[in-house]
Amino acid sequence: MIKQQNVKLGFALAMLTAVMWGIVPIAMKYALVVIDPLTLAWSRLGLSAIGITIWLAYKKQFPNFAIFKKRRRFILLMIAGFGLLGNFALFASAVQYLSATTAQVIGQMGIVVFMISSAFVFKEKLRPTQIIGIVVLLIGLVLFFNKNFADLFTNMSSYAIGVWLGLLASVSWACYALAQKVLLRKLRAEQLLWLIYLICTIFLWPFASPSEIAKADSTQLFAIIFCGLNTIIAYGALVMAMERWQAAQVSALTTLTPLFALIFSDLFALIWPEKFAMQYLNILGYIGAVSVVAGAMFATIGHQIWHPRKGWLINRKKEEK
Repeated sequence: MIKQQNVKLGFALAMLTAVMWGIVPIAMKYALVVIDPLTLAWSRLGLSAIGITIWLAYKKQFPNFAIFKKRRRFILLMIAGFGLLGNFALFASAVQYLSATTAQVIGQMGIVVFMISSAFVFKEKLRPTQIIGIVVLLIGLVLFFNKNFADLFTNMSSYAIGVWLGLLASVSWACYALAQKVLLRKLRAEQLLWLIYLICTIFLWPFASPSEIAKADSTQLFAIIFCGLNTIIAYGALVMAMERWQAAQVSALTTLTPLFALIFSDLFALIWPEKFAMQYLNILGYIGAVSVVAGAMFATIGHQIWHPRKGWLINRKKEEK
């Protein structure tokens, strides 16, 4: 049984992850004024690799490389590595064209792709609640893009390019998540992330331009460093939350990321209007954003709230009393 204090700490850590993920595209957009997406992705992954190296050295918990003697595991590690590399690079490219909120809303498609792919790859049966959640999420996306939905297929504007890059980033993340799911049977989460960050940093190095970072002013440099530290803090908090609370609940809270992105985007725009732009959505857009989050959350933990035969959890509790 999970202790109550662990539940509270797990909740706080999961919420910290959602907040950090909500803020990071705002910082990325500011950093991208001076550096290109690949350099930003490389710096984020490089700083993360350094941070986890220090942590694993302190804990003396570096992975046993002997497990990769099996070719299948090595291939899975490469898939996970290039999956996350693609996600970071494509997401950074998408942020160039989109607002932070839009980028994070599209990012929720990763959950849909992962769940559907898991059904085929791992022969997992999709629960009714997952199907309902996915449908709500997709309807939410249509509502969110109600003003520009037709343009996504007829006019390859910068906005449309950003949306498609964001969708590709979600697919790339799903590939990483599928491979990670298998590898976590043999490795601790921080050990696997360390290996993946090293792979990403090494392979992105030839395409990055570190000299661009020297051109950044103090606030832009802070944004670049924050993006790297954000990755360490967010993923570190996520791992610790998973250790202290049920994975489904942790995953459900992280689906709040787009709402935090929306809140912080508007907040920063109010405080620093010369540096950050306000996110202007019509009523359908706001309904869509909430629907995307609600759909993602229901797909994650809906089975604990509602059952096709047993009904809603609150009604079941009343019957038990």
